[in-house]
This record gives sequence, structure tokens and C-alpha cells, in this order.
Amino acid sequence: GAAVRAQVQQEPFLETTEGTNTSIKCSHPNIRTGDFIHFYRQLPGRSPQLLAVTARAPKAVRAPEGRLWVSADRRSSALWLWRPRRGDAA
Repeated sequence: GAAVRAQVQQEPFLETTEGTNTSIKCSHPNIRTGDFIHFYRQLPGRSPQLLAVTARAPKAVRAPEGRLWVSADRRSSALWLWRPRRGDAA
């Protein structure tokens, strides 16, 4: 079978003030029924680290603390981060 790459749209850059709740929004208009949504972070000089994965249900994120939310139609998602710290930058 042929590999299929999902079309994902996301802002390339997000800046916030330390301790201020923020969200990283992502659009995936062509998501298919069996596709999962993954959020990773990559700290400088390190490999990507999986933060959360879900098909549709909201998921808690431990470090940095937050929650992965998925829209009812699954065409968008958001990683909500509560009180991010400077060390959470990636």
C-alpha cells in the first residue's frame, strides 16, 4: 500500500508569557476515520517527545500540564497548556 501524509495546518510560531495559559491550535481538514492525533514537543538538541495522542476523546497532558482537545468533527484540535514555564519551550 501507499503511505498517505495527512494535511496539517498549524501556526509555525507561538509565544506566550511564562505562567499564562495558552493553546496550540491545529487544523487537519482531511482527517480519516482511523487517524489518530499526535502532539509532540522537541526541546533543543533532543529527540521529539510524545505529549498526547487521541482519536477523539480529550486527553490530559502531564508535563507540561494541560489537555489535548479535539473538535466534534475531528477537523481541528488544540493543545491547551496551563501555566507554562520557560523550561517548557520547544
